[in-house]
Amino acid sequence: MPTEQRISDTFKEFIASGKAGGIVLILCTVTSLAIANSPLGASYLALWHFPLAGLSIEHWINDALMAVFFLLIGLELERELYSGELSDLKNALLPMLAAIGGIVVPAAIHLGLNGGTPTQAGAGIPMATDIAFALGVLALLGNKVPVSLKVFLTALAVIDDLCAIVVIGVFYTANLSVPYLLGALAVFAGLLAMNRLMRVMALLPYLVGGALMWFLMLKSGVHATIAGVLLAFAIPYSARQDDAESPSHRLEHALHKPVTFLILPLFALANTGIVIGAGWASELLSSNSLGIMLGLVVGKPLGIVLFSFMAVALGLCRLPSDIRWRHVVGAGILGGIGFTMSIFIANLAFPADPAAVNASKMAILLASVLAGGLGYAYLSRQR
Repeated sequence: MPTEQRISDTFKEFIASGKAGGIVLILCTVTSLAIANSPLGASYLALWHFPLAGLSIEHWINDALMAVFFLLIGLELERELYSGELSDLKNALLPMLAAIGGIVVPAAIHLGLNGGTPTQAGAGIPMATDIAFALGVLALLGNKVPVSLKVFLTALAVIDDLCAIVVIGVFYTANLSVPYLLGALAVFAGLLAMNRLMRVMALLPYLVGGALMWFLMLKSGVHATIAGVLLAFAIPYSARQDDAESPSHRLEHALHKPVTFLILPLFALANTGIVIGAGWASELLSSNSLGIMLGLVVGKPLGIVLFSFMAVALGLCRLPSDIRWRHVVGAGILGGIGFTMSIFIANLAFPADPAAVNASKMAILLASVLAGGLGYAYLSRQR
């Protein structure tokens, strides 16, 4: 069956709106940067720290709304595992190993520059690829790139984000409360039982249970967004039924536009208010900033291409028929667009050091713009 026919309608929608979603994120980022460095800057930054029901507005966005974003990522991963590119191990190995390379090499570069220093916690920052922006660039390229490259980059970015979620859960958890964590896991087990044993197909019980799991996860010290991913894998999905009948598909379809055009723009507005001070150039030359920029711009393509080449050379998998190594190089360059996940991890890496968070975000933005521009320029010349 041709690749085009294997791509589901949801995936096509995901690609089609990538361009619009990327443009909205860019506009929000530029707006946030402009206001933060204007006479309104202090008031603008204070707005996001305004307390609301026990948490600041920024925390509600980063801990609650972003859990919905992670829920969407989990649903996308679930679909890929059941009926998409990751459902066949032979097909899954290439993006899987490429994603591992795109995680290990950037982290190694950052650790090489920051190991044993207070900024070594930033090693997780250059690990992640921003799906929306990377696919947005491919959408701009249109039919200049093969369809299989879009599938490859999507699978790679989804696996990449899953690994980033694991890194968040393992390395960026403080003050762990075991009772609350056990409570969250008990709710997750109950949701799985509803799915696998009781065959409950209505969405509402899962959403109510997911909200409770989010609260318990928040209290446990493990980042609450992990609840979004766990909820995704508890919601019923069956590759044997029509897409429209799957609760997983229905929720993914319902969340797609709110996440793209509301949640991610709010995240960008709340987290890219970077104050560019007099010493901004020297901040970009710090070991942490260099580790982030080199990790994303150099480490990502190097890791993705190297691990892909090794996997093919060892006979573990093969390139799709319409992809050449030059396309893999282009995908690797686009993998350096960190943005959403990188900014998210930067907030967790330096919770007590606003200056380090600010410098990290500046490095992420610069590296992401550079990776996106280079990736577009490179792939636009390929045939």
